[in-house]
Formats: sequence, C-alpha cells, structure tokens
Amino acid sequence: MIEAANVSKGFNGRLVLNRLNLKVTKGETVVIIGRSGCGKSVFLKHVIGLMKPNEGQILVDGVDVGALPEKELNRLRMRFGMLFQSAALFDSLTVGENVGFALMEHTDLSEKAIHGRVEEALELVGLKGIQELKPSELSGGMKKRVALARAICMRPEILLYDEPTTGLDPIMADAINDLIIELHDKLKVTSIAVTHDMVSAYKIGTRIAMMYQGQIIQIGTPEEIRNSSNPVVRQFITGSAAGPITDGSSK
Repeated sequence: MIEAANVSKGFNGRLVLNRLNLKVTKGETVVIIGRSGCGKSVFLKHVIGLMKPNEGQILVDGVDVGALPEKELNRLRMRFGMLFQSAALFDSLTVGENVGFALMEHTDLSEKAIHGRVEEALELVGLKGIQELKPSELSGGMKKRVALARAICMRPEILLYDEPTTGLDPIMADAINDLIIELHDKLKVTSIAVTHDMVSAYKIGTRIAMMYQGQIIQIGTPEEIRNSSNPVVRQFITGSAAGPITDGSSK
C-alpha cells in the first residue's frame, strides 16, 4: 500500500534519508525505530506529502506522492490520519472543534453530522462527553487521546503515529498502545508508527524497521528484531551506551 523507493532527503548539506527503501502492506502496522534525530519524523512527513524527496519516490497505492499537484495531494491526504508527537491541538478551540476540524474544513457535512462523527471518534478513544472542554483542561494522556480521535474522525485508511507514547508515564503509555491496537482491529487501517520506545514497538508492531544513517538496516517481526544479531540493532534495542552507534554517526 505504501512504498518508499530509494528516498533521499538532505538539509544544509546533511543527508537525513539516504536511498531509503521500505514497503508497507495493507492492514499491517510497521513501527520504525531509531535514535532521536535519525530521520523518522522526516520520513513520515514525506509519506503524507509535507516534504518532497531530493531523490526517489513515495508511492501510495502506486501513486507518486511527491509528483501530485496540490489539489490531488490534498485529496490523497484525506485518506490519512496523523497523531503528532505533541498532540498539536488548537488551544483556542474546544475538544469537539479540534476533533471535527478537518470535517468542517474539507467536507460538506452538516453540523449535526459532524457532531455525530466527533462523538463517535471520542467514544472510540474512551472520552465520551468532553466536547466542550478546552485542551488546557486536559491531562497529557487525554490530549493524546483527543489527538487520536481527531486522526480517526475522517475515517482514514492510513494512520501515522509520531512518537505516540512520548511524554507519558508507563501506565498511560501502555493504555495508548492498547488503544492503537484496538483501533487497528476495529477500523482495519494500515499504520506506520515512529518511536524510540521499544516497549511500544514490540507491542503494537506487526513488523519493526530499524532506521540508521538514513536507511532501513533491518526489518522483521517483533520477535526477529528482539533476537537480531545486527550489532547496531542490538545496541539500540538494549539501550547500551557501548556499541557502533555514537552521537556523531546517529545524526
């Protein structure tokens, strides 16, 4: 469903993605792991068309995302839902307005229909009846859930998660992981998640891909990654300071 073919992207002379290749099949959840700053979020922005590669292609159902004119790109984005790392809620809007924002902006649905979709999305993430609250009244975990409700309110085919458990305590992080699995099973979506949280990666991933120096150096099931003999992968998943990954080589 999603394919990255020899994707390269650089900033100020520094190569962040280096002929990266990855295939995501329909209905699976691929988790991309790697150190902070290694290019995971940059890759997600390419998938949704917020960035264009210097070389290579991102294909969604065979369509080159980087080659689409703005109108067609916006149409394609309607098939996506995205959970941003910081939740990225609009502080001045209520929870209901945040969740229904894309529906109000990009559809001709009636106010009543939008309200119904918002209620449905909030109920799916376990937050029924909080439409009138403001983001400032929510805990960190609730903000993540509201952002997830916003991501699914358009009934997307593809969900992208940018560090879904960052900033949460272990109990709330596990609740978010459970919610991601539940939504995947209920909505039958294809998902890509980027994280450096191995507990989350092992739990939610159908497959896990290790990104290093701008490339996917290994991809496999959680069990295959857990038992990897690749020294870079082993160092990352065990969190060891000793190994081939250094501050300089991981940037």
